[in-house]
Amino acid sequence: MGPVRRRLITAATLLGPAPAWADACTTVRPGWDGAEVTALGELLVMFQTPLVLILVLASALAVRLRHELGGVAVVVGWSIATYMVTGWGNSDGLRQAAMAEGCVGSPALFITVAVAIGIGVVLYTAPKARRSE
Repeated sequence: MGPVRRRLITAATLLGPAPAWADACTTVRPGWDGAEVTALGELLVMFQTPLVLILVLASALAVRLRHELGGVAVVVGWSIATYMVTGWGNSDGLRQAAMAEGCVGSPALFITVAVAIGIGVVLYTAPKARRSE
């Protein structure tokens, strides 16, 4: 069982993060300083994208005006932004390699905040129930 175990250990070391994947970090985050990115750091990076900044302003405007259709449009926009910013549509594995290397954090906190904003906008812009007298 010695040669089999040796081959398994060698194969396992080849599957881990390697310097060859560092190219993913230079592509995804060119200015990365080497520190591991946390979920909070990834949230801050994702909130700096132009699409998300526009959606934050649109959400504030829809809530301020209590506009129902504006609220629906903003929630649809948050759904699209979450899909685009988190990279769910990428099938090349570049984002997964960057996450394994540590230059990209988990998008779970961003998704949670986007859902909370969407729920808040829907609840706040919903029409008031009419009383039947």
